[in-house]
Amino acid sequence: MKLIVQIPCYNEEKTLGLTLRDIPREISGIDVIETLVIDDGSTDRTLEVAREHRVDHIVHLTNNKGLATVFFVGLDTSLKLGADIIVNTDGDNQYCGRCIPELVKPILEGKSDIVIGNRDFDRIEHFSYLKKKLQRLGSWVVRHVSYTDVPDTTSGFRAFSREAAIRLNIVSEFTYTLETIIQAGKKNIPIHSVRVETNKKLRESRLFSSMWRYVFRSIATIVRIYTMYRPLRAFAYVGGTVFLSGMAIGLRFVYYYFLGNSSGHIQSLILAAVLLIVGFQLVMIGLVADTIAANRRLIEDALYRIRKMELPKREENDIVYSGTLTRSSGAQNPKESDRWNRD
Repeated sequence: MKLIVQIPCYNEEKTLGLTLRDIPREISGIDVIETLVIDDGSTDRTLEVAREHRVDHIVHLTNNKGLATVFFVGLDTSLKLGADIIVNTDGDNQYCGRCIPELVKPILEGKSDIVIGNRDFDRIEHFSYLKKKLQRLGSWVVRHVSYTDVPDTTSGFRAFSREAAIRLNIVSEFTYTLETIIQAGKKNIPIHSVRVETNKKLRESRLFSSMWRYVFRSIATIVRIYTMYRPLRAFAYVGGTVFLSGMAIGLRFVYYYFLGNSSGHIQSLILAAVLLIVGFQLVMIGLVADTIAANRRLIEDALYRIRKMELPKREENDIVYSGTLTRSSGAQNPKESDRWNRD
């Protein structure tokens, strides 16, 4: 059983060492534990710090591509390196590495394929009252959209079985946290949550410039992903609401018409006609989108089968991205000096 701990990094030279030192080297039920650093075009000494701590694998992206892309690159690389379980943690040392055994335990026991670390917002001192409430509200929304019971949907401390990692596809350019949970719910991938601890805050988040910007982008991500997986329901809700509104206004006009007082309500008739047409068109768009979604599911199934066929044939030294493989000179262990450059 092989576990790979992947750490997405962007300018984490001050905290990466702490994160790496906190990762356990032995876990019951795990035969091999390796570390993978995905450097998202850092401009500081992140790569040097990773090498100094003898990280097993390094993927270097030549420019900053964002958290969602880096996360997916990490999953893809871990699968090609033969990981049976993949743990994702942050390079800012936010999460306690000693909690990794508890995080992977449900997967080892065969109870789950995805495990999310629950930080318990009320215990995090540096979270403001407003942020705690927004986190709870956002998690409630995601739970209802995804039909899961994950209490901390924005936690980046999570574990994936090999099967779950193969089935996931990331399309968001903002963050993977919400999308992976919604996907898991829609694809019936078993997902659970365990209580984890957090370390003292060492720096501000770089994912968003303000809390409200994060909220708005998260809402957009939720709506987009939900519409991808349930287009007919989403468009039917909106279209049905618009159509019923038009019908109500139309009935109002009919009421005044039979009272002989319709001349002053022509605007209502025009508005009713517009709303009825728009509502009907939205439902039709939902039907077309549902057909497209069915084709997307077939494509995802084909991609899943292709990945399953590809991975067993891959050897560790055969991993190729769109860039080139380089090795540091004088390395004692080839594994510890692998560096993948990707444009």
